[in-house]
Amino acid sequence: MSINAQEATPLATVNLMETDAFVALFGDVAEHAPWVAAEAARRRPFASREAMIAAFQAAIGEAGVDRQHALLRAHPDLAGRAAIAGDLTADSAREQSGAGLDQLTEEEFARFADSNSAYRARHGIPFILAVRGATKHDILVAYDQRINRTPEAELVTALEQVCRIVRFRLEDRVAE
Repeated sequence: MSINAQEATPLATVNLMETDAFVALFGDVAEHAPWVAAEAARRRPFASREAMIAAFQAAIGEAGVDRQHALLRAHPDLAGRAAIAGDLTADSAREQSGAGLDQLTEEEFARFADSNSAYRARHGIPFILAVRGATKHDILVAYDQRINRTPEAELVTALEQVCRIVRFRLEDRVAE
């Protein structure tokens, strides 16, 4: 069952959509990057939901470095200012809430803020982790494991995490 409030769209319907309708429905799957959906739409028809996921992931993987960096920078910090201000996308809010990031103690919030700042300063991008199924403890452990890696290694890891997020969101939104 989908955790999304909307009903899953049948794959057959997805394959018949006009490009504008496809982008309107899936343009937010990659955070604030509707170009990913536009690129994926060109690869239709999809033989399966897995093929659709692969098309989105290929669009990300084949994008130039500048576009990839812009995609990563569009992601909100985990338990960051956007979350406090209520400015997260519905998907991000649901995912962060599911990891308990909407119920942090003052100490935990300070640790997340410090971790976010340190990570951004070192890598130039927000810390990105597909938090579905993770706890706040798991996330903090991941910060500690990744903070001292090279920016090049983190670029690869961050893109892999975005691809996981895309997978989860499409699995919620598209029925086979």
